Amino acid sequence: MASDAPLPRDLAGQTVVVIGASSGIGLATAHQARRHGARVVMAGRDRERLDRAAADVGAERTATVDAADSEALRRFFADLAGPVDHVVSTAGAPWYMPLAEMDVDEARAVFGRRLALTLGVAKYGAAVVRDAGTLVFVGGTGGRRPSVGGAVTSALTAALPALTAGLALELAPVRVNLVAPGFVDTPLSASLLGDGLEARREQLRAALPIRRVVGPDDVAALAVHLMCNEAVTGATYDIDGGQQLVPP
Repeated sequence: MASDAPLPRDLAGQTVVVIGASSGIGLATAHQARRHGARVVMAGRDRERLDRAAADVGAERTATVDAADSEALRRFFADLAGPVDHVVSTAGAPWYMPLAEMDVDEARAVFGRRLALTLGVAKYGAAVVRDAGTLVFVGGTGGRRPSVGGAVTSALTAALPALTAGLALELAPVRVNLVAPGFVDTPLSASLLGDGLEARREQLRAALPIRRVVGPDDVAALAVHLMCNEAVTGATYDIDGGQQLVPP
């Protein structure tokens, strides 16, 4: 949960839509946007988890939506009451599979689904975002370092900044930016690492220049900054505690 320390109310009166809001970075972003004074709309796939998260945040509205379903995404944005100021999408997850074990059709689906999700949020979200509002996408930095089994994730990692820059031109004056975390201590990370989670935390605490593990609130704070700073668009912002600077 976010800290209870007071924050400036610089999103007061604005509406922030968070997709993938029931846990992790999305939930932290919803918390921080609310504490900055925003009205928050929270969307996610799991109704039970979403309801619990929304009650904790004090969300104005929730919606169950699978962001990978383009028609469901279109309906979600069309059903929003009035224009919104900012949309944050944390939907999507890395996919690792060695080439020898890979189903090529599955890889095509994973790659296409991630790009289509981003394009869907851009197309349908920008239609309801006010001028000078923002679309903030969450990608990652882990795929920049080649690894066995990580080719598809590396390709997506390279594609998303270029897609973000192109969308920023096409959707102007709506601003479009990408937040690129490294390892973040979230439930998704726990599910991917299983019993290796604590060892990974200890490794990062020792190796990272910041001497601690990046958490969801760190990423959420950057997302809020991008909502508030009207001079930033088409940019990719890394937030990994210096993870790219040290050996894997």
